[in-house]
Amino acid sequence: MPDTTNTQTALTRPRITILYCTQCNWLLRAGWMAQELLQTFGQDIGEVALIPGTGGNFEIRCNDELIWERKRDGGFPGPKELKQRLRDRIWPDRDLGHTDRAANGENPEPKEPSQNPG
Repeated sequence: MPDTTNTQTALTRPRITILYCTQCNWLLRAGWMAQELLQTFGQDIGEVALIPGTGGNFEIRCNDELIWERKRDGGFPGPKELKQRLRDRIWPDRDLGHTDRAANGENPEPKEPSQNPG
């Protein structure tokens, strides 16, 4: 009998869909957003699906809830904003590390110029 533990667990984790316009050649952008989400949230996401569409659509949903819509939100999301929106809906207490610190106005300590004897 096959092990269904991973399948059952995946069903309880969020499903992210990215609807992109094939006429506009937005596959690479959709793939990039998918990669950014998978890199950040990893095993906490059950699935990321790319859905080809037409008509200038670019929509990102989590469990059928609209997270980002290009026309409504005035363009494409940056990875930072998309990760924060997803996190705020699914894992509001999760720290996104440097992404959150930059968003909260916290700047890392400035690096001193390197001292290279010339």
